[in-house]
Amino acid sequence: MLLSLISSLLLASANAGPAMDSLSLQAGPKAASVPEPHAPQREWTVMVYMNGKSNIEPFALSDMNRFETVGSSDKVAIVTELGRSKGLDNDTTADGDWAGVRRYLVVKDQDKDHIASPVLADLGNADMGDWHEAAAFLKWARAEYPAKKYLFVIWDHGWGWLDPVKPSWKNETASKSISHDFVSGHYIATTDMGKIFAEAGKVDMYASMACFMQMAEVAYELKDGADIIVGSEEVIQLAGLNWEDFLPALEKDPEAGPEKAGSYMVDTFHEMYTRPEYVQQLEQTKYGTQLSAVRAAKLPLLAKKTKAWYELAIKADDRAAMSKAKAEVLRFEIGDETTDPDKRISFYGDLSNFVELAGHYADASRPGAKELAAAGEDLEKFIAGDLTIKSAWVGRDRTGKEYSNTHGISIDIPGKPGNLIEYYPTYSKLAFEKASGWDTFVKYLGSID
Repeated sequence: MLLSLISSLLLASANAGPAMDSLSLQAGPKAASVPEPHAPQREWTVMVYMNGKSNIEPFALSDMNRFETVGSSDKVAIVTELGRSKGLDNDTTADGDWAGVRRYLVVKDQDKDHIASPVLADLGNADMGDWHEAAAFLKWARAEYPAKKYLFVIWDHGWGWLDPVKPSWKNETASKSISHDFVSGHYIATTDMGKIFAEAGKVDMYASMACFMQMAEVAYELKDGADIIVGSEEVIQLAGLNWEDFLPALEKDPEAGPEKAGSYMVDTFHEMYTRPEYVQQLEQTKYGTQLSAVRAAKLPLLAKKTKAWYELAIKADDRAAMSKAKAEVLRFEIGDETTDPDKRISFYGDLSNFVELAGHYADASRPGAKELAAAGEDLEKFIAGDLTIKSAWVGRDRTGKEYSNTHGISIDIPGKPGNLIEYYPTYSKLAFEKASGWDTFVKYLGSID
């Protein structure tokens, strides 16, 4: 369903509309009454912040209708804040062709071409690229639909930790990782993601319905806001998450805790993409796909163990091994066949796979090699056994590498020189960098061919 900004332009239809400044925004209907009394306290409230104010608007409407095939119950409430606009690429006139931002309680309905859920609030043209708006929605949903456990989802384009330079978008100074409002020109910064939960309260489970967000750099910003973090190291394909099976699983087992719910989300995702029609889609797009659930409480130890490993790696200075690891690590699709034909320039890669490759090619006779190998094995085991609850993958990338080389968390790993995208140098502001000093190793790798 969702793609990164690059892949959506590659894979989705792109019929250009009027410039953003000429958009004519129309107010929708006034707030509707809730169709049934609120349950005193449900087991789960699922809160989806659906920023469709961009070139992926049709998929936002589609997912709303997918939610409605399940609907809310007295055990699980599903509430959304849905934004859409007019005049952008892939604009659709579906469902009344309204523009702006609305809040909904999702009700059960089988008409996949029309949203039947009641509009609980019309927010006009609220800025969904502002973290304050995301926090306001989260606070509202918790107050209106109290539950024992909460799942919060941000639904939009994602860029991992990256803050790309986009002259046509206005906020060009922050780490612009997710929730891109093409009307306001704003994003939710990587470094602002944690502020959502500091303002609105911690949740049991957080999921990024967006590309590239399951990175050490992103997860670390979220570690105090959720117990379980779900996301993808890679592009999220057009089919998105398996809402039709995940939500019923939660409904069937509402007492499930966040770890079990995270497993349900990963398992249903994997099941959907192993269906023949989706396997064919992956083959056509030349992407594999991946989703994982990680324990936020383990992220400080990830930073500590990662630092211990790379400090030994720099000391051992086995450049031949590091060069081979850089060449063979599974990297994620920031570029394409034109800009990065052998997929070596892309600088997002699987952390555990890189450490494994560095250990495989290491010269055991070098001073410090034994200590480095032990630290690498410890880090790999930690990622597999303590950090990651579950990681699922399907397919191969366009260079033939299997996604079995994904292990649940990616990280910035410089590739060979090349300019895939212009971005701001804000890495030093990230909490993971401050905890681990990973940029020291990034610069070291940059010196190796």
